[in-house]
Parts: sequence; C-alpha cells; structure tokens
Amino acid sequence: MNNLKNFLFTSESVSEGHPDKVSDRISDMVVDTYLSSDPHSRVACETLTTTNKVVLAGEVRGPEIKKDDLINKVRDCIKDIGYDQDGFTWKEATKIESHLHSQSEDIAMGVDSAGNKDEGAGDQGIMFGYACNETDVLMPAPIHYSHKILRLMAQDRKSGKLKNIEPDSKSQVTFEYINGKPSKVKSVVISSQHSADINQDQVRELLRPYMIDSIPKEFMEGFENKEFYVNPTGNFVIGGPDGDCGLTGRKIIVDTYGGAAPHGGGAFSGKDPTKVDRSAAYAARYIAKNIVASKIADKCLIQLAYAIGVSKPLSIYVSLFDNDLDKNKFVEEKIKENFDLSPRGIREMLGLNKPIYEKTSAYGHFGREPEQDGSFSWEKTDKSGLFSK
Repeated sequence: MNNLKNFLFTSESVSEGHPDKVSDRISDMVVDTYLSSDPHSRVACETLTTTNKVVLAGEVRGPEIKKDDLINKVRDCIKDIGYDQDGFTWKEATKIESHLHSQSEDIAMGVDSAGNKDEGAGDQGIMFGYACNETDVLMPAPIHYSHKILRLMAQDRKSGKLKNIEPDSKSQVTFEYINGKPSKVKSVVISSQHSADINQDQVRELLRPYMIDSIPKEFMEGFENKEFYVNPTGNFVIGGPDGDCGLTGRKIIVDTYGGAAPHGGGAFSGKDPTKVDRSAAYAARYIAKNIVASKIADKCLIQLAYAIGVSKPLSIYVSLFDNDLDKNKFVEEKIKENFDLSPRGIREMLGLNKPIYEKTSAYGHFGREPEQDGSFSWEKTDKSGLFSK
C-alpha cells in the first residue's frame, strides 16, 4: 500500500460461483485427489469452464486416477457450489473432458532430489507475503470484509435461508484511511446473479443485511445509502460459466491481499506444494503474520525469490515500513536462523503434503482460521515469540 496518510483504497472479492473460482475449485480438487492417494504426487492442473463444458489440462505425476472418477469429482464440485442451470449444471448436460498427462522429464529432473542434490524449486519466480494489524486476522480491511460479505451470502444460499440468489457474485469495499489506518467505509458494491422471479429492488433488500452483518458498525457510521451499489448493470440472471468463460488462476489479487501488497504473478490453484508459486507465498505470509502478531511492527512485507532446480531462495527481502534499520536487520536474522525456506523445508514446516487445497479456492488463501486437518497452517501465529524484542 502507498505511503500516503489519507486516501481511499478498494478491494474486491468474487464468490465460489464466479466462473474463474469454479475453475480454481476444480483444479484444487484435482490436487487434493492426487495427494490423497500419494502425498508426493506432482500436479499442475488448469481448468476451463464455459457453457455446459469443463476442460481439464495439465501435467501430473503420481498414482493412476481413473478418468471417470475424476469426472465424477468435478460434478461433485459443481453441485456443491450450487449450479444446476440450463447453461451450466452438475448433471450430464455439462460435458467434462480431461487432458491431463505426465509431467515433463526435464522439469522432474530439475526439481527432484538425487544423490547429493537437494530438491529444487519447481520454477523460478518471486513470491510475496504480507500482514497488517487492520483486522483481527492481520489482513487489510477492504479485502477481508469483501470476502466476508460473499462468504456469508454463500452460507445462507446453500442452507436455503437466502432464496432467489444464484452462485455467481462479486463484492467490492472502499475504505477511507486516515493517518494510514482504516477509518470508515465509503462505498460497497455487491453484484449477484439472481433468479428471474425478483426485481432489482428485491435483490437490493435481500443483500443489504450481508453488508451490515459483515462490516463492524464503527466503520459504517455516516455511511450514505446512495453509496451502496447492487447490480449496477440492472440485471444479472445469466451468470456463472454460462455467462462468462472461467479459467484457473485469473483471480490472484482476490486470492491474496486485494491489491494492498505486491503479488509475484504466479497463481496458486491447481499446483501441488512443490511449486513455490504456492508454497513459498504461503511461507512468506506465515512469516509476515508472525512478525505482525509479535507487535514488533504494524505491517510487514516479505519477498522470496527462487530459481528452478535450486533449493534455497536466491534472496529474502523484508520491509517493516518504519525505516528502523536495526529492527529490520534483527527480523531478517531471525528469519534466516529459524525458517528453512527450501521447497522441502516449507512443506515440512507447514505440513503441505496433504489434501487441504480445495477449501482454499474461494474467499482468499489468507486471513482464514487454521483447521485440524492441517489446512491454512500458514495462518498460525506460533512463531510470533521469535520476533519479540
């Protein structure tokens, strides 16, 4: 985020029914399916969704998974999201193709460990982690509350409490920052697919409670009703993959910090944890969150850089945004002393060789609660004591 003290900042989220998120969900299901059978599987799966069609493509190395079993799991994903529409359904009307094939031997040779060679990174690239004390989960306020609106809508839609609202939705929250801190909400946008049985005034009143229930009252004081925008185009009946083609990995800013911090460019979904695009971004968030949780800094940015086939990161960059060089040096030394940031070290530290990724595919990979099955392990703050001076 910039160095201005007073400014407006906006972040958006998209629901699990957004076409790109349907694709992310399916790709992460493929990762989990392979890891369930063999925790050392390699997966790089891309998914395309469009009108009554799903196409899987990519590279895998691991157990033999029957194509029909994978196709049935795709249908389960679509059904759980809530799609049974003329243009996109979990039933046989939607055709599903799988074009997954074996991983390149050249890539495997660079990544695998052998002899005296440690396991290398699955690709070159830069990864960022960020944390700040704007919310109790140490995430920027605009993306946190954008996610929350859609997550609550999805829960009520699936339970039957929220009727006539369909799976494809977006939210967007703009905050006014005073002295670098979120002060109040300036505008909220919710766009949601709906049935043809209701009009836009009804949609607006159905969705208003999700804004009110998601954002703390202190941020809503003085909020003007005219700044609450619902379906600004006026109608949103045709949606999901029938309304717009979906692809894995197109919502990387939604997945991370809503634009409040840099992004290295690599997507997460569809990739097993040997791919540092995913695992190193999780590790960077883990470190940044523990630093902020220690209260040594209000916010923290970490950058890691890797080369394909090379085990250790090429560089580690830390910013605490306070120009305290001694504190920055202290933190950098603690990171080097206490965190193994090789691909294998990250996976072992965070327990990433588990089928824990399908649930990450919507409502953000960060700012979530760690779960008993090992998912969202990178959200723990068990290392915060390392950074307490």
